[in-house]
Amino acid sequence: MQNEQELKNIVKDRYTKIAEQGKVENASSCCGATTSSNKFYNIMMDDYSETEGYNEDADLGLGCGLPTKFAKIKKGDTVIDLGSGAGNDCFVARHETGIEGKVIGIDFTPIMIKKARTNAEKLGYNNVEFREGDIDNMPVNDNVADVIVSNCVLNLVPNKQKVIAEIYRTLKPSGHFSISDIVLVGHLPEALKNDAEMYAGCVAGAIQKEDYLQFISNQGFKNIKIQKEKPIVIPNDILDKYLTPEEVTNFNNGTTGIFSITVYAEKPKQAQEKPKLKLSEIQSSSCCGPNSDCC
Repeated sequence: MQNEQELKNIVKDRYTKIAEQGKVENASSCCGATTSSNKFYNIMMDDYSETEGYNEDADLGLGCGLPTKFAKIKKGDTVIDLGSGAGNDCFVARHETGIEGKVIGIDFTPIMIKKARTNAEKLGYNNVEFREGDIDNMPVNDNVADVIVSNCVLNLVPNKQKVIAEIYRTLKPSGHFSISDIVLVGHLPEALKNDAEMYAGCVAGAIQKEDYLQFISNQGFKNIKIQKEKPIVIPNDILDKYLTPEEVTNFNNGTTGIFSITVYAEKPKQAQEKPKLKLSEIQSSSCCGPNSDCC
């Protein structure tokens, strides 16, 4: 696998192409980034169409959850969206924060920034802005955001711990985040793990669920909860590009799980508070449980 900058360049190139195509094309491929399957698969995306603030022009079909649904955004909040794309989650967040608040979208793909700004101008939103930059080095001062959201983006960044540190830095004390992302339980076959296309497709860059949650805990966040969890199934006609028929069968019948999770956590009131939770202390809503709407 390539180094960090090479991986970033691969993702930037792929998402530049995605910005130039339509939602239907994006939704028919794995996270919008891999070669289209021969059937119409909505592999990861959730349906935003009934969500207040939704704007169809800003929805490129690239998410793996609905983080704004769980983000507890209040009127007047300042919200940051990491990997804001064409602006969909920003516009949903803006509905929640109202004209009294502010929404900042961050994306490192120039054409996405341009597309998002165009959408904001069409909607007449003066309190939504889009900044070009890396989410592991945000163009934002310390202690700015009440809420941070992100939808299927951290898995695309090589240094996830650095992003989590940036989230901690830019949140106000007592601020919180709600982030949807792809994680693993078990290990991907090497052919998938080492492929640049699968990295850009939100799969090869995913890390173990336990590690993901532990990174959040180690940074000092508290009240960590999994708000939603759903399994992700890669269609066989995509797997066939990378694996032999026997390997496809073994992968589908094995112990490896690919999941979309939406994680919530809070920054403590006092910066020196650095609780280190055990994984058993992190609350989780199991998929298809009695109080879950994920299946």
